[in-house]
Amino acid sequence: MGDVLGYARVSTGDQDVAGQRLRLEHAGAIRVFTDVRSGKSMDRPGLSELLAYARKGDTLAVVRLDRLGRSLAELLSSVTLLKERGIALLSLEEKIDTGSAAGELVFHVFGAIAHFERRLIAERTKDGIAAARAKGRRPGRQPIDPDKVGAALKLVQAGLSPTEAARQVGLGRATVYREMALAGVARPA
Repeated sequence: MGDVLGYARVSTGDQDVAGQRLRLEHAGAIRVFTDVRSGKSMDRPGLSELLAYARKGDTLAVVRLDRLGRSLAELLSSVTLLKERGIALLSLEEKIDTGSAAGELVFHVFGAIAHFERRLIAERTKDGIAAARAKGRRPGRQPIDPDKVGAALKLVQAGLSPTEAARQVGLGRATVYREMALAGVARPA
């Protein structure tokens, strides 16, 4: 039997990991790794450090599954990585332990639901595109007006900032920068 390693994450510096740390230590965690990062961020040094430290037979413990991943797909990816390395996952709130047969079954059911959801989204997207085409519409990104692009490039060449040029002709700032790069137009100094 390996060690229990805790992982605690809060989204902002205003929040405190102390409550999570206490619960993880009470659950037997010999060491707790922490991150103060939004769930959106894939850069989690504390989690990376935990994974580098963990050995086969260890258990990664979290207070809630949302501390480990933002979406079901991200969670399943994390659990797959843990399983490949022989590390179990324990979630205190959801009472899931992938070290047990029942806990592993729960995650397989989650995986099947995620797969089903992806298939439904793909089917709805296909149906929406077919309906739009039947009404004579062209789904997807609309082509950029070449006259607007030309006008924006001329304004930039005349010394206007790309942001201001975009605003004046009604294009997005990123579009103007992209078109500048494609046309080989340098930003005025």
